[in-house]
Amino acid sequence: MDSAGSPGTLTSMAVDLHTHSFFSDGSASPTDVVRAAFEAGLTAVALTDHDTLEGVPEACEAADQAGMELVPGAEISCEWAPGAMHLVILFLDAGPGPLQSELVDLQRGRDARNHAIVERLHDLGIDITYEEVARQAGMGVVGRPHFAAVLVRKGIVDDINSAFRELLADGKPAYVSRKRLSPEDAIGLAKASGAVSILAHPKTLGHDTADEFARTFRWLRSIGLVGLEAYCTEYPPDERLELASVARSHGLIPSGGSDYHGSYRPGVRVGQGHGDLRVPAELLEELRAARETS
Repeated sequence: MDSAGSPGTLTSMAVDLHTHSFFSDGSASPTDVVRAAFEAGLTAVALTDHDTLEGVPEACEAADQAGMELVPGAEISCEWAPGAMHLVILFLDAGPGPLQSELVDLQRGRDARNHAIVERLHDLGIDITYEEVARQAGMGVVGRPHFAAVLVRKGIVDDINSAFRELLADGKPAYVSRKRLSPEDAIGLAKASGAVSILAHPKTLGHDTADEFARTFRWLRSIGLVGLEAYCTEYPPDERLELASVARSHGLIPSGGSDYHGSYRPGVRVGQGHGDLRVPAELLEELRAARETS
C-alpha cells in the first residue's frame, strides 16, 4: 500500500484543497490520501484528480470513517497560451451533471493522446507499450507521470523529472497535445454543475508582469472564477501571503493545497507540502458560501 504521508504538526483548523490519487496521476489510493489528511490534523481534504471523479466515492467513505470532510472535485486543463491554465473545481459531486458529462469526453481525449505518445516514443526508438503504461496507472486514468515511471523503470531516463525534461513536457519530442476546454466553458460548466472554480498554481500562466496577471485575474473573475490558489507547495511563504492579498484585491477567495501526487512528486505531503504549508480552514467556508450564493 502506498503511503500518502506521515503525521504532521498542523493545527486542527487547516485543510488541503488540491490532491491527487491513483485515479489520475498520483500514486496513492483515495483512502490513503484521506488517511494522510487525518494524520496531518486536517478538518477537510479535497480529492481533485485530473478529469475524473472516479476516486470520490472511495474517498468519501474513508472520510466518513475518519470523521472528516471530503470535498469532491477535479482538476482540468484549459486552452491557454503561452503558459498553462489549470482550474481546480470544488464541490463537484460524482454523478450526472454538465461538467461531469464533459469529463467523460475529456477522458476519451486523454486516451487518444496517450496512444499517440506511445507512437512518438516508438518513433524515437524507445520500446514501450500502452499496456505497460496502463499497468503502471492501475485503476486510474493514464497520464504522463505513468509514462515517466515506466521510462525510469526501463532505465531510459534517470528519474521522473528527467522524463518530462527530456521527452514528455510541452515542446519536447514525445509531447502530444489533447482536447482542452476554454476557460469560459470550464467555468460556466462548473457553475452549472453547482461547483466553484479556482485558478490553480497561477504562476504557470506564462505571465511576466504584475499587470499581465492582474488583467487575467480580472477577466477570469468577470466570467465567474471564484478562487485563486495562493497557498501552493512550491511558493515561498511570503509569496503565498502576497497572492492571497492579490486574490482579495480582485474579489477572489484565496485557496490552496499541497498538489499531492504521492511518489510522483517526492517530498510533498498531504496538508503540509514540504513542511511549511498551511491552508486556513476558514477559506473552505468562504468557498462553500460562494457556492451557495452563486
